[in-house]
Amino acid sequence: MMIIFILLSVFAIAGAVGMISFYQPIHSALSFILTIIAIAGLFALLNATFLFAVQLIVYAGAVITLLLFIIMFLNIKDENLPDEKHRFLPMIGGAFFLIPLNLVVLKAFGDLDSRSLDILPVDFGSIGLIGSKLFTGWILPFELISILLLVALIGSIVLALRIKK
Repeated sequence: MMIIFILLSVFAIAGAVGMISFYQPIHSALSFILTIIAIAGLFALLNATFLFAVQLIVYAGAVITLLLFIIMFLNIKDENLPDEKHRFLPMIGGAFFLIPLNLVVLKAFGDLDSRSLDILPVDFGSIGLIGSKLFTGWILPFELISILLLVALIGSIVLALRIKK
């Protein structure tokens, strides 16, 4: 079980690093798919079957397909991409900035005993718990995200139409 967790974690981190470091948008989107599938596997390890299914169906299926469709629809060529010679400098700076935080978190996890890690509630990942949390306390962010996705879709269509003219 621990080997699967470590393997999925490595895939999630490698996909995330690939997503921000690749030059081509299509390669970044494919790395994002790797990250989302690895996170779905982590949900499966937590016995959160509903979150696992939603992660695969909604995110890896619908959202990433839409993202890939928009990237291919825009047909971005190499000459249209910005010149990013020094794009790794902010990433390296951010990594050095986060090293002390990572050390504190690792020390905190090292101080925990294995019995205190069993903190998941019995109904973790169930449809009832997620639905009650989502549609009571998180209804405004839920609706704002749907509006944001709609605006992004309209914006990509406007950009595609402007490029054709």
